[in-house]
Amino acid sequence: MARSSPVLEAADPALAAAVVAGLATVERRLREVVTASHPMLDLAASHLVEAGGKRVRPLLALLAAQLGDPTSPDVVDAAVVVELTHLATLYHDDVMDEADVRRGAASANSRWTNTVAILTGDYLFARASDLTAGLGTEATHLQSRTFARLVEGQISETAGPATGQDPVEHHLQVVADKTASLFATSARLGAMAAGAPAAHVESAARFGEVIGTAFQLSDDLIDVLSETDASGKTPGTDLREGIPTLPVLLVLAGDAVTDSPASSRLRELLAGDLTDDALLA
Repeated sequence: MARSSPVLEAADPALAAAVVAGLATVERRLREVVTASHPMLDLAASHLVEAGGKRVRPLLALLAAQLGDPTSPDVVDAAVVVELTHLATLYHDDVMDEADVRRGAASANSRWTNTVAILTGDYLFARASDLTAGLGTEATHLQSRTFARLVEGQISETAGPATGQDPVEHHLQVVADKTASLFATSARLGAMAAGAPAAHVESAARFGEVIGTAFQLSDDLIDVLSETDASGKTPGTDLREGIPTLPVLLVLAGDAVTDSPASSRLRELLAGDLTDDALLA
């Protein structure tokens, strides 16, 4: 069942109730559009939907819709589009990361195969594109640009920083492209679907970009500090894969001269191969 924040309920009970109702409608619509005629695809496509999730991106779309007419029928589909896009990237991410757990359940690639996970992600992108087409030309262009930024961010992360580029600066750009871009689109699309004034749409998009960056940086910490049961994800995935995150980059950028023995050992571990779980303990 969709629930709102206690803070939101205290500040604006009417808005909280509208958000809860909106998220429930989004959830029903999401389950409708991930169905497929082939039994395996139908099961795989609904796998992560059934596993749940925070639905932060649809929430952002619904909140941004308050800048216009939140009852517009396009608002729900806008929220579903951004969640479908996010889910599609998760299927692909789990293949690249070789992750075994996603949202507290077996990842699609571990339950089935990499091929099934990749094709399922492709299918969800297709479903998102179909819904976006119904929102109009501007929304279709926005979805295409967002998809391009997501891919650029992944490629940039895979390639690593250019020679002489600050690794922290590079990481923040990856975060902007891989994560913040979809948050910005969530807010923009929600406001657009509600017919909000252009100035409000732009403000919502800028807000979404900032929130998305903060969200990903908190996720960087979760990868280092969490346990699987608490986060629903396999902790240390980024460390095992050698994917730099902000906490790691800040440690590596520290002053080796003034390091304590423990800090020096930590720096040595982070600069090396961390595929051994014993080193992550």
